[in-house]
Amino acid sequence: MKLQFFKYQGTGNDFVIIDNRQDTFPKNNTKLVAQLCDRRFGVGADGLILLENDKMSDFKMVYYNADGGESTMCGNGGRCLVAFAHYLGIIGGKTTFTAVDGLHEATIEGDLVNLKMVDVEEIREKPAYTFLDTGSPHHVQLVEGLQKFDVHKEGAKLRYGLYGKAGSNINFVEQQNADTFQVRTYERGVEDETYSCGTGVTAVAVAMHKLGKTIAKTVKINTPGGDLSISFEQNNGNYTNIYLKGPAILVYKGEIEC
Repeated sequence: MKLQFFKYQGTGNDFVIIDNRQDTFPKNNTKLVAQLCDRRFGVGADGLILLENDKMSDFKMVYYNADGGESTMCGNGGRCLVAFAHYLGIIGGKTTFTAVDGLHEATIEGDLVNLKMVDVEEIREKPAYTFLDTGSPHHVQLVEGLQKFDVHKEGAKLRYGLYGKAGSNINFVEQQNADTFQVRTYERGVEDETYSCGTGVTAVAVAMHKLGKTIAKTVKINTPGGDLSISFEQNNGNYTNIYLKGPAILVYKGEIEC
């Protein structure tokens, strides 16, 4: 089978994206998904995304981790899929689409995509970390010396040891100034550090505000792959109107024999 694909990246978080509106992709073939995401034997990506038809919105997002398993929401992937839908001419400057965690709104202007994330109502504060779900589960932990921190070793230890088989994404954070934080993320499903994680930086921004580390309602996040901004509203402990904003760029398109 010859498969047409598109490679997108959002602050270094990269994805194989496929137009599956004709429902031709073998969605249960986890080995094929993992092969396409393999950086030595395939295209290479942190995940694979299918764009599909949807009766309730402009399109549907189906997301797979690099290990081949269908997964929870991916913020940077969602932003890249919006850019892809715009490239295909499916949408204009505004859109709504359906993902595993519900309906999302987004706008696109040039390379910048602003994506509305799910509301956050429950935040678990522990002595050493914070846990919350922003469409995917996230552990947020402040550390010192983040640039030299062993994210793979410590992230894997927490991902398996603290959260068991289901696991959680693990975010290590260092504050840079009143409204800016540096973040490095270990992603489950990729089982390694990624250059950026959209639901992860969203979790960090909300957690840092909840902990009183910032009073800003627009938080800047620096990741190894680039800069993102997260804006939100807060009322009675609930976080609503959360938006993740950053670049989403087409790297290349091609065909591969499967």
